[in-house]
Amino acid sequence: MLQSFNLICRAAAIIAGLLLLNPAHADMAPVLKVGATASGIPFTFLDIKTNTIEGMMVDAANQAAKAGQFRVEVEQTSFASLIPALTSGKIDMISAGMLKTAEREKVVDFSAPLYRYGEGVLVNADDAATYPNLDALKGQIVGTQTGTVFYDLLTKMGHFKEVRTYDSIADMARDVALGRIKAAVGDMPIMAYQIKHRAFRGVKLAQGYQPTHLGEVCFVVRKGDSANLQRLNDAIARMKADGSLTAIINKWGV
Repeated sequence: MLQSFNLICRAAAIIAGLLLLNPAHADMAPVLKVGATASGIPFTFLDIKTNTIEGMMVDAANQAAKAGQFRVEVEQTSFASLIPALTSGKIDMISAGMLKTAEREKVVDFSAPLYRYGEGVLVNADDAATYPNLDALKGQIVGTQTGTVFYDLLTKMGHFKEVRTYDSIADMARDVALGRIKAAVGDMPIMAYQIKHRAFRGVKLAQGYQPTHLGEVCFVVRKGDSANLQRLNDAIARMKADGSLTAIINKWGV
């Protein structure tokens, strides 16, 4: 009798192991639809060779999925549409260069931080002036990307001649190079990466500039989505502990 019971237990263990190895078992893992932008290199960008969204935050989402035993499907979304897509249920999370703010926290929930950075200022390559802070641009026409925290920052300061908005950092860099605006304010790591890889011509980062706003980049989920928030926070903790998050950050040079 005991021998039969032992045989049954062994058989059950073998079957359980086979189920774990079976690809069909992986299909049972939760799938999160991830919103990411096509123009936020190195955080997120469209790889024209593969027609897929790549970047640091895509790698982070994939690693979180591995650490948290869930799956992700990345969907291209414009930056200004990320939060509306999340709150309407079109996507389940945001993984992009989106900074945590008190205003955004009113409508969405942020995970533990993945990375911290501040704003940078783009000026014309021939501009010899120094801009240690935003006050140095008082009375000038400046630009920033639609939907970013920097628009709120610039408009609240209230001492610029005009604050123009753009769909992408590339668009505002073009206007700086052409002299249409004096400077562009945006995500420093993105602008630095583009200049380093010669994607932007005729512009440079203002040397010696000290950021006014230091923010945290996190995963973002719907307000009250405690299950996915906990899932992501647990995964982030594992990524920090095993060094995989640091490896991703170093890979993209941010």
